[in-house]
Amino acid sequence: MSRPLVAEISLAALRHNLSVVRRCAPASRAFAVIKANGYGHGMLRVAAALKEADGFAVLSLSEAQQLREAGFEQPILMLEGFFSADELPQIAKLGVAVVVHAPWQVAAINSAPVTGVNVFLKINTGMNRLGFPPHEVADACRALRLGGRLDRCVLMTHFATADDERGIADQLAQFASATDGVRGEHCMANSAAILRYPQAHADWVRPGIMLYGASPFADQTAAALDLRPVMTLKSKLIAVQSVSAGEAVGYGRTFVAEQAMTVGIVACGYADGYPRHAGTGTPVLVEGQRTRLLGRVSMDMLAVDLTPVPLAGVGSTVVLWGEGLPVEEVAAAAGTISYELLTALAARVPVRELP
Repeated sequence: MSRPLVAEISLAALRHNLSVVRRCAPASRAFAVIKANGYGHGMLRVAAALKEADGFAVLSLSEAQQLREAGFEQPILMLEGFFSADELPQIAKLGVAVVVHAPWQVAAINSAPVTGVNVFLKINTGMNRLGFPPHEVADACRALRLGGRLDRCVLMTHFATADDERGIADQLAQFASATDGVRGEHCMANSAAILRYPQAHADWVRPGIMLYGASPFADQTAAALDLRPVMTLKSKLIAVQSVSAGEAVGYGRTFVAEQAMTVGIVACGYADGYPRHAGTGTPVLVEGQRTRLLGRVSMDMLAVDLTPVPLAGVGSTVVLWGEGLPVEEVAAAAGTISYELLTALAARVPVRELP
């Protein structure tokens, strides 16, 4: 009998969440962001489920090539652009769009033996990661167009605080100023901006975490946004221990029972992608009943409090996150974000597709 841990991936939930994108931004085209192995869900699996998306956004040329080899013909956007001028012939051959965020990339395109390059010119409006300063945007666009290698130039930026109370007003104003009089479509909105800021939808949107059924907001649940969880990480109890008052559970004995209690041992640990830094109190479902993690997470196992589930025993179903237990709630309890939990799913965890 195999180990009971499994990640169930709901393809119907993926399709539903794309429909929420359409509902929120009906006039925009959508690049479904499927980098990081489809946020841990399997890049090609996600792409197949989201075949109605207008395009796909990935990180690397190898990911773009996998999509083309699998038969996907939609526009593909490389979110960090190319890392070497040597990649440009293959980029042109595949018809992949690239983010251009630095002068050396402009120079590389203009000197490359290729034509028809699709560029998304990244503007740094306050994130201060990648992008041209606003005052250099017009010159960069002019240089690309004069170089004669360009097919089109889309102007884009990325919002740093679309998911909190600070919003996007300052970055939106900077973008408007930087692009005033510059020809080209616009691409700005991530998941948070899609859901809250219709003024940022523009020509293209880039839904990421919302496609996977997690809320980008600390103050609003995925269910309230009509988003459905795509990944449910499930396991079972493989042992039950009776612990007396004063006895400890797990490495370091960080949890000590205040009274006699029953503890369940779950087949899931940090080698599976569950966060080791999750502490006592992190929510878990046992047989659909909410309970809590106890002590330290081990490499292959973790312990849960069975006090609220007195009839639970070996073989009882455990949900670590997903259906019935939002991944963002587990992440918040563990001091991290849902993105990290989903993308950290280990390769050793079997995946089961649900239609």
